[in-house]
Amino acid sequence: MSTLFPKYDLHCHSTASDGSLPPEELLQRALDRRVEVLSLTDHDTLNGVKKIIEQKNELLKFIPGLELTANWNNRMLHIVGLGVDPADCNLNSYLRRLNELRQKRADKICERLIKAGISREALCAAVKIHAADAIIGRPHIAKALVDIGAVNSEQAAFKQYLGAGKTGDVKMDWPGFEEAIAVIKGAGGEAVLAHPTKYKMTFTKIRSVVTDFVSEGGTAIEASYTGISPNHQAELERLARKMDIMISAGSDFHSPSYGWTDIGKFPPVLDDSNHVLAKLLQA
Repeated sequence: MSTLFPKYDLHCHSTASDGSLPPEELLQRALDRRVEVLSLTDHDTLNGVKKIIEQKNELLKFIPGLELTANWNNRMLHIVGLGVDPADCNLNSYLRRLNELRQKRADKICERLIKAGISREALCAAVKIHAADAIIGRPHIAKALVDIGAVNSEQAAFKQYLGAGKTGDVKMDWPGFEEAIAVIKGAGGEAVLAHPTKYKMTFTKIRSVVTDFVSEGGTAIEASYTGISPNHQAELERLARKMDIMISAGSDFHSPSYGWTDIGKFPPVLDDSNHVLAKLLQA
């Protein structure tokens, strides 16, 4: 059974986190692609959301969102919050805490890279340019390493310096995902488990994650996003029905240079009769 929704995208990123387009340009790209409902879900920040709200655009419905980084059984997961109140005090306090954690990790990564022979002056200057006013993450450091000639691509930066077991692999003590869910719900939002098949887990493990997610108050899982296989999408939709939770979908767009994705471009949901968008549009 399918419900006719306007063209939408409930997962994308801007330069406020690790995307390549400023929020205003991201909004225009969505309009150019005839997206009618958009949620900006930058990592651990509402800065981009607040800039779009300032635009007072009336050509599409904008849903404030974000993507929180959280821990489940020593695994990093992402929890998308849709329809949150950007002015919520507890949410903003939580984000300041995450920003401090990210900055501390970035400092540790840079210090390790400097000890490994990377120029302090060049690295710090390049990181500052790429991070700018964004919530800093490893992609900014990867871009900096490319700029200073340490590697020839961002992929090489992760392979040589930033990936698991490498010099710049600094583990983060992220808050538990039950806390991330609680702060999203406290801000009036819907907590959505982002792209479940991207965590390199078996479906048995994914089912375990979703079971715990729902028991902590999670309300939806992403069932469609760029790169998901048809079989995995169908399995996620079946899991959502079994657990009696909603589904969500979005492109997880980051950059126009990634030719395999774009705003509003992801596989159609097979059964959207229990789609989180229906609830968001009624709000």
